[in-house]
Amino acid sequence: MHPIDELIDQWEIIVKEVNKTDVPLECIKKIVIKLNDGKQRTINLHTLIKQGLQIEDIEALVSRTFSEMDADIKDVDFVVDIKSVAALVQPETDKILGKL
Repeated sequence: MHPIDELIDQWEIIVKEVNKTDVPLECIKKIVIKLNDGKQRTINLHTLIKQGLQIEDIEALVSRTFSEMDADIKDVDFVVDIKSVAALVQPETDKILGKL
């Protein structure tokens, strides 16, 4: 296995243990909102970022969507972008481990 693939696999294990409410929006690919009637709504954050929306605007959109759909929401799934998490956390991890 390629070293980068091993690193991504390690991050997938770590991310599974994290409370998803603590993950920055920049590290989430999409939010899947499952509704009581069996339908679902997906907010693709990566697409919104690629379209030029700022994180603050996306946060407002997500908050508004949750508020408007609150009574109809059965469950919410967050699809985490492992590469973004690793890119965000790995430099800090390297700093800490370099001091040991």
